[in-house]
Amino acid sequence: MSTVAAISTPLSEGGIAVIRISGDKAFSVAEKVFRPISSDKKISEMKGYTCAFGKIFMGEEEIDEGVLTVFRGPKSYTGEDVVEISCHGGVFVAKKVLSATIKAGCEIAAAGEFTKRAFLNGKLSLTEAESVIDIISAGGEQARKAAVSAKEGALYKRISAIRDKILKILGELSAWVDYPEEDIAELTPEELSSTLSAIHEELLSLSKTYDNGRVLRNGIDTAIVGRANVGKSTLMNRFLGFDRSIVTDIEGTTRDIVEETAMVGDILLRLSDTAGIRETGDVVESIGVERSIRKLFEADLVLAVFDSSEKLSDEDEKIIEKVKEKKVIPIINKCEKGNEIDIEKIENILGKSVSISAKTGEGIDNLEKKISEIFSFGTIDYSSGMIANERQKNCVDKALLSISEAVSLVDMGETFDALTVVLDEALSAVLELSGERVTEAVVDEVFSHFCVGK
Repeated sequence: MSTVAAISTPLSEGGIAVIRISGDKAFSVAEKVFRPISSDKKISEMKGYTCAFGKIFMGEEEIDEGVLTVFRGPKSYTGEDVVEISCHGGVFVAKKVLSATIKAGCEIAAAGEFTKRAFLNGKLSLTEAESVIDIISAGGEQARKAAVSAKEGALYKRISAIRDKILKILGELSAWVDYPEEDIAELTPEELSSTLSAIHEELLSLSKTYDNGRVLRNGIDTAIVGRANVGKSTLMNRFLGFDRSIVTDIEGTTRDIVEETAMVGDILLRLSDTAGIRETGDVVESIGVERSIRKLFEADLVLAVFDSSEKLSDEDEKIIEKVKEKKVIPIINKCEKGNEIDIEKIENILGKSVSISAKTGEGIDNLEKKISEIFSFGTIDYSSGMIANERQKNCVDKALLSISEAVSLVDMGETFDALTVVLDEALSAVLELSGERVTEAVVDEVFSHFCVGK
């Protein structure tokens, strides 16, 4: 592989910037651009995990001063020789140091290049590599825990256990088919069915972790819905801590979807303040209402807001009907104004409500607890491993389909040859999930989502 370099810190002003170099020529490149103050210290002779202070040059032009750190392969992040140069954190300075490394023989690293090399050099499984970007982008404590657990191999261990069980069955089937003259006990249909059913249950259990994994990774796609002027925008602003949505007493103020992210406790909400759902002759507002209804059906969570101080209207009734099949929290807003609404009717259809005042903040903590309860974040066992993206989900679903077919073949009394073909397909899906048998195109797609420098 070529020797590559990139700026691994955010490209903005700060205390320091780090330029990372990885590859066979990392030390020789570093020696061309970095001169330790201690003249008797040669970079190529430095021990791993040691540092040197010195000057940074492009040719004979001094660019900056900084600290160089050496990591010797294979005991480095990428598994290769790695040098990191820490310089002052100006954008121009960092780019200048990077240019010096390129002039000295490096190539510009592609997005995710360093983590990709770690995967190709056996330092990380593919699921562990994917968790790196999840750690970087974690928006809350729950997301961080899930990503760190995956980085430590929780998902890979779970996949490996399933892989080993499929391999064991394939080995036993192959031995019996290939060596009929040997005294090898034939697997009974009952034994096969039992083992395959157990694998199916494990894959199904893993598949069910996707919703939690996706939500922890991306946040909860949350639609705030209700008829006009029930306090949706005030609730949105309460979550955000600043005025993002316009709030007035005039109905129809919000005419399009207003989107922001907010931390609610340890949970990231991707909030959408929707237009009030009602019949309207205003062309622009009606488009907003249509978009609100679409957003309602796409959301992971619906916060259905009702006005405590008014009786249920026809529009309220229609909203209840639209959201009743969703994960929904009925919110009785404006509790400071008294209670005229039929809470019992709402709760009979939508479940337990939460009474709040979006204006004063009363009851907001109870709403936060309710959100956490619905998604069961407090009971998640992060160490058990969970899938967190579409690629992983697709692999699990392919394996599930093949194992289901294998169970059916056993029940129908099909030959072991036919069963072996289907189990090979299940094994391929599991190995694609872990990255042990994966195409270059899939690897490139995974790492294309990384930032340059990681």
